[in-house]
Amino acid sequence: MNPKVDKYLIDGCMRCPLGGTPECKVHTWPEELDLLRRIVLECGLTEELKWGAPCYTFQDKNVLMVSALRDYCCISFFKGSLLKDSKGLMVKPGPNSQAARLFKFKSVEEIQQIEEDIKNYIFEAIEVEKAGLKVKFKKNPESIPEELEQKFEEDPFFKAAFESLTPGRQRGYILFFSQPKKSETRTSRIEKCVPKILNGEGLNDKYKSRKK
Repeated sequence: MNPKVDKYLIDGCMRCPLGGTPECKVHTWPEELDLLRRIVLECGLTEELKWGAPCYTFQDKNVLMVSALRDYCCISFFKGSLLKDSKGLMVKPGPNSQAARLFKFKSVEEIQQIEEDIKNYIFEAIEVEKAGLKVKFKKNPESIPEELEQKFEEDPFFKAAFESLTPGRQRGYILFFSQPKKSETRTSRIEKCVPKILNGEGLNDKYKSRKK
């Protein structure tokens, strides 16, 4: 176990104003996150903290993340689209997601019901990395500004949070980010909106309680 992840579970991801408070979304799912952490570690992955959330790697290659979002906690596979998913247990973070796939959970019981399946998917994801398989990306149908694409590449956790927003909220942000003519202004707008996006908020929404 990585002590940085221990701190994450105590304090939260600290990437928005709710970090370090009882309102942090990490504190909405304490038992669920603990259980997911145990399951993933039993599969032999290395535990790290990247982009403010637990990230699990195999031979320095990112395999999955365990995350807390507003309405659920999840396991997010970086190359989930390459997994067979014969039982249909995974979902896309958003309709345009090409690589990532999620297990979404809202209770410990939901996790326990498919614990063995989760492990099987993790072992399959490890085999994908061993084989060196890569996702073949299609051109994104949305006109996303270059600066936002760059942010997605730098921060997969942010990308997953953005893709979890409703299509209307995504479109609102994309239009807002695309308006300025200068690249530095577009980048500034994106950075200022990161906390709201991580909390599942739309552009004009206010922070809301994350308590169950």
